[in-house]
Amino acid sequence: MKTKLVAVAAALLTTACSTVGVRSGTEEPAFTEVARVGDIQIRTYGERIAAETMVTGSNEAARNRGFQRLAGYIFGGNAARASIAMTAPVAQGTDAGSGQSQSIAMTAPVAQGGAGQDRWMIQFFMPAEYTMETLPVPRDPAVVLTVVPAETYAVLRFSGLGSAQTVATKQAELEAGLTGSGWVSQGEPVVWFYDPPWTLPPARRNEVAVRVIRREP
Repeated sequence: MKTKLVAVAAALLTTACSTVGVRSGTEEPAFTEVARVGDIQIRTYGERIAAETMVTGSNEAARNRGFQRLAGYIFGGNAARASIAMTAPVAQGTDAGSGQSQSIAMTAPVAQGGAGQDRWMIQFFMPAEYTMETLPVPRDPAVVLTVVPAETYAVLRFSGLGSAQTVATKQAELEAGLTGSGWVSQGEPVVWFYDPPWTLPPARRNEVAVRVIRREP
């Protein structure tokens, strides 16, 4: 029953203002656009905190399981039984963070990185008002708080259902678009989802992203 209530609460919160993808007032990690390469946006992000969990299974099934587990944390499944505001996007990938995230030191039970194709890391970025010291400790040991360092990403936005096939196509477009641009990808791409699953597909905001460094072409 508790799991169902968490799932319902998460669904209601992620709806934000409507079922067509309007997310008025939903906080997103701050970034600065530093360049454009065709439809690709080059963004720099500052240091931020994420709650993350590793899940296994198919692309969409893993995303749903990870989402519900992290929703449990922000809906009171923590040592303080405190609610934390939902933010966007939800990150999924085999390397959702930087690969350099620092786990919070734990004295009690506490974006998508993994070791194989059936393992995914799902991330919620925490509201900017929190620090590692002020965030409540997760009660589920499968949920970990991490510090994600400042990074530069190449980002390609798309709408639609965000299926595995679509994501793969967009990731290929992203890599192809960077060829010869002077921006070189680093690590595995990630996917950022901004809207609940019942949002009308044309109104959905999805993004594929990969960390990049600048080299002269």
